[in-house]
Amino acid sequence: MQKYLSIKQEAYEANMQLPALGLVLFTFGNVSVVDRGEAVFAIKPSGVPYEELSPDKMVIVDYEGKVVEGNLRPSSDTKTHGVLYQHWDKIGSVVHTHSTYATSWAQSGLDIPIFGTTHADHNTMDIPCAPPMSDEMIQGDYEYQTGFQIMDCFKERGLSYEEMEMILVGNHAPFTWGKNAAKAVYNSGVLEQVAKMALFTRQINADAPRLKDALIKKHYERKHGSGAYYGQ
Repeated sequence: MQKYLSIKQEAYEANMQLPALGLVLFTFGNVSVVDRGEAVFAIKPSGVPYEELSPDKMVIVDYEGKVVEGNLRPSSDTKTHGVLYQHWDKIGSVVHTHSTYATSWAQSGLDIPIFGTTHADHNTMDIPCAPPMSDEMIQGDYEYQTGFQIMDCFKERGLSYEEMEMILVGNHAPFTWGKNAAKAVYNSGVLEQVAKMALFTRQINADAPRLKDALIKKHYERKHGSGAYYGQ
């Protein structure tokens, strides 16, 4: 329908950024974009190679994952996206990849430590890794429960989804989000780069110290604080 053209186009363009940025291989990822007024979102169809995508192939679903418009099956991760949209009302887009370095940290079950100023430019804390899902959750509605796995981690750690726009799902892979698709994809790229540098840091010096608080504060606030002076 005409009213869904905008989110279909935005979702298509964002999905195409994933292979362009080296964040996906084959069909290992998806981006969704929400329309809050209509309570629906556009998401990549399941298992369709990126080179075969087009805006009209984006699938429109409601927050429960029910197809509203489209002839293709939506991403297998659709219910995870839907749970996040239902409960986190200030996000406009969700990205899921299996990017190499971020996924490696997720498989390790470890948070990504804040070692340097590149990390601090975007976050003031370690990037969290949610604990592996319980057997009961796995045997239930798996993709739906993944959304709660993410939210439970934030609740338990006292984190704000508006401040920390990324997470590693233990034994699985990363999810990021943002106010729109451009920001969500940007966060996915940042996460992958920070994960890569953190791995190399640990390899070079297994005892590398966490970035000191003064540098964390300086680098974050010069981009995001009330007196920010980074950029134009």
